[in-house]
Amino acid sequence: QVQLVESGGGLVQAGGSLRLSCAASGRISSINAMGWYRQAPGKQRDLVADLTNGGSTNYADSVKGRFTISRDNAKNTVALQMNRLKPEDTAVYYCVAKTVLADYWGQGTQVTVSS
Repeated sequence: QVQLVESGGGLVQAGGSLRLSCAASGRISSINAMGWYRQAPGKQRDLVADLTNGGSTNYADSVKGRFTISRDNAKNTVALQMNRLKPEDTAVYYCVAKTVLADYWGQGTQVTVSS
């Protein structure tokens, strides 16, 4: 089992920045990758960015060049730096830890970008 706790969401004006953080605990050694998904009202949950243990990153086209995912293995955390935020980035953001057997999800943190 892996437990995840997110922090850092909030309200920001368009063009602003936010940094999300996710702390993992439990069976850390079983994690192959960590990442962030988001879900806007009435929409499906979509990948924002993920980062494998080998350092490979994957970003949604809509956030490339604006968001950066990073991981601190010593602290078992993954962060998402979000710059030049747009109203369409408004969503609940979920941290995910991917293992061979299952994906583990955080509780979600709300990000609201006002125009």
